[in-house]
Formats: sequence, structure tokens, C-alpha cells
Amino acid sequence: MKILITGGAGFIGSAVVRHIIRNTSDTVVNLDKLTYAGNLDSLAQIETSDRYSFVQADICDRAAMDSIFVEHQPDVVMHLAAESHVDRSIDGPAEFIETNIVGTYTLLEAGRSYWCGLDAAKRSSFRFHHISTDEVYGDLEGTNDLFTELTSYSPSSPYSASKASSDHLVRAWQRTYGFPTLVTNCSNNYGPFHFPEKLIPLMILNAIEGKPLPIYGDGLQIRDWLFVEDHARALYKVATEGVIGETYNIGGHNEKANIEVVKTICDLLEELVPEKPEGVKKYEDLIAYVTDRPGHDVRYAIDASKIERELGWKPEESFESGIRKTVEWYLGNSSWWSRVLDGSYARERLGVSS
Repeated sequence: MKILITGGAGFIGSAVVRHIIRNTSDTVVNLDKLTYAGNLDSLAQIETSDRYSFVQADICDRAAMDSIFVEHQPDVVMHLAAESHVDRSIDGPAEFIETNIVGTYTLLEAGRSYWCGLDAAKRSSFRFHHISTDEVYGDLEGTNDLFTELTSYSPSSPYSASKASSDHLVRAWQRTYGFPTLVTNCSNNYGPFHFPEKLIPLMILNAIEGKPLPIYGDGLQIRDWLFVEDHARALYKVATEGVIGETYNIGGHNEKANIEVVKTICDLLEELVPEKPEGVKKYEDLIAYVTDRPGHDVRYAIDASKIERELGWKPEESFESGIRKTVEWYLGNSSWWSRVLDGSYARERLGVSS
């Protein structure tokens, strides 16, 4: 198959691209605007494959989307392109509305136009897989409640509201036009190549540099943590084997409070990097509680029994194994994250030397 992946230079998107090139015989077209979070360094290991190609374009550009569909003739679309950082959405929601809502609408219409022109065989096998988040559900009140595919939407932030909107558009295009869509909603991802503004890489890199480890509020917010390579396997399985019109929740079965995650990272660093920055006795001493962010959800947890029951997927990594792999990866790949922190990864693509 030929798979068009939007946002394939991002954290989850690049993991999906790497998974497909390494583990299947499919061809990948990576469509990415290369905003600040798009990093082609994350694809260096597979970029020379003759089954991989990259196109820089904006999903809000209808003419560009039409041209890409016509030129590349994909069998499957996996739509991961999105603005995804909650704090950024609070500070500047406009980009989230534009990319996540208008961009998804534009891509749906370009995809539907292309699909309508296919012959009967290709039309019947085409599918559009929209990748979303568990944050659209809001937060859970009970300690034992789980998000299911039937949980009502109650987004709390501009980011989650924009993703909820895009989910509704995708389902409406399936219901109204018969456009063959699938939706997945995932829990918090972590792993290699994660942009350093996110919790886990931020904590790792701040700790080894002796900087404060900022924790919102009391740090007791609970998230279900999913190793990104497990997620990539799940997404490919849904895109290729999922039932059109269905939604699949994807979770890691690893509920952890944020403070527990940070203390686990500190414990691993005590083992792996015993020589600390000057003035630091214990990595945990760097933890600094800061004012909680507005509208901060308390608990997310996914019921992933449907995808396991119907498609045979379940995560391979426990949180303990996945977080160790993640910390070890950051410790061994400073060449990747240092280029992110100093901005050189972005300057090069813009043709700026310094």
C-alpha cells in the first residue's frame, strides 16, 4: 500500500513512519508543514529508503492537498498533523483552531474529492484514519472510571476542544458522505524523539543540567502513559484492519501521577548518571512545584479492551520498561536533542546558518 501520513515529522508521526518502513513493505509519503515540532532529524534512520518520500506542505492549503492526492495516489491516509501542546493552546489558541479544525476540514474535503474519483476497487479499499487524543473526554471523577469509545466529550482546554471538533468533523464526513473514516483516541505518549517541551523529556534534560523540575500544582494529576512505539503498532493495525466508522481507544494500561513519573525519572538518573551537576545532592531535590495551569484535568485513563478484543493489539512495554528505554535514549542521543534546544534543526531547514 501507499500511505499518506500527515504530521510525519512530529513525535508520534515519525514513530509511525519508522515503524512502517522498518516492519512492512508499504510505501510512505510524509506530509508535514515543519512547524517548530516537526523535526526531520527524527527520520534520519529511514530517510534513504526508496519507499519513503517527504513533502513539505500545509494541510490548510486546499490546492496543495489536492495536488498531493493526485500525484501520490494514496491507499490510506493517517492524519496526525496537529498542534498538540496544551500550554501553547492556552497562550495562543488561534493556531490550534486553524490547524486542528480548519486543517482537518481541508484534508477531509481534498481526500473526499480524490476518493470520489477512484475506480470501484480502489474506492472500496481506501480509508482515512484520524488520530486523536483522550483529552477530548475531559477528566474522570471516579478513581475506577475509564474512558471508553462511548464516553461523552467534555474538553477542557483550547487544544482538546479543537481536537474534539476535528473528531466530530471526521465522523460527520463518514455519516453524511459515506467517506471511509476511522478514529483513534490515545492516552499520553512518551518515548524517543519526544520534543523537549513535554513533561518526560523536559524532566530528563533539566535534571542532567541541574535545572529545576517544574511540577504543576500538587503533581497528583493522573495520566495513562503509552510508549510511542506501542502506539505506532496500534495505529498501523487500525489503519489496515480496523472497521470503517469505528473508534478505537488506545492506552498503555499505566496510570501514574505526574509526581510519580518525575520521581521515577529521578531514581533512574541516580542509577544511570550518578555524577550530578554541581550543587545537586539528589535529583529529586530539583523538583519545584509551580502554579497549576488553568483548566488542568485531574485524571485520564483509557479502556483499551476494544482494540485488544477486536484487533488483537495490546502494549508490549510496561511503564517501567518504557521509561527506562526513554531515559537511556535521551542520555545516549544528545546529538538529537541538543539540536532541538539550540534551534539548529529548525534553522537548517529554513536555510539560516546561525
